Amino acid sequence: MWVSFLLSLAVLSALSAQEDLSRKVFLFRNEPSEDYVILKPPPKEPLQNFTICLRSYTDLTRPYGLFSYATHAEDNEILIFKPKPGEYRVFVGGEYVLFRVPEDPMNWEHVCVGWESAMGTVEFWMNGKPWPRKGLKKGHTVSAEAFILLGQEQDYYGGSADSYNSFSGELADVYMWDFLLSPHKMRSAYQDMQLPSCTLGWKNLQYEIKGDVIVKTRLR
Repeated sequence: MWVSFLLSLAVLSALSAQEDLSRKVFLFRNEPSEDYVILKPPPKEPLQNFTICLRSYTDLTRPYGLFSYATHAEDNEILIFKPKPGEYRVFVGGEYVLFRVPEDPMNWEHVCVGWESAMGTVEFWMNGKPWPRKGLKKGHTVSAEAFILLGQEQDYYGGSADSYNSFSGELADVYMWDFLLSPHKMRSAYQDMQLPSCTLGWKNLQYEIKGDVIVKTRLR
């Protein structure tokens, strides 16, 4: 019986899988917590461009990290962070720009972040609509040697989860591309329609759960 208990704990603390998560969510049940989900594998080549999309549902009013891409050289190589209601911060190469958004706590928020190195521009889309573009890290190259996770902000490569910045709620429809999506495909991502092949995809996601995060059917 003791052996079974230990095995159950091991499964809960590190559950690894690869599956189609259509109409499902990662449910981060605890608030605050040090729980997170590792995404695999990282990009094979350094990035000159990228697009990241995800959908979140929470009633948190404190800061929290959604998507964290850390390298050995920079913990905030890519970070999608919400410091307070009505504001998102997008980090690339340790620097950030902010986007102010309307706050509707009883609805899902779908965001897409696109960046291109040559022009040094960031695109921010929320619920299928574009915000004014902003400048960030022109000429920068994002390293491919990365540790990618959901639900936390990394203080260094692969570790130091801060419960104060932890996410609590539901995450879904996480995608990452190594190019900038067209406006048409940005809208398609919001509508969960056909999308181009991607580096990380919700319908064929390889992930590892650390802590008390479960996969559940989406309610709305």
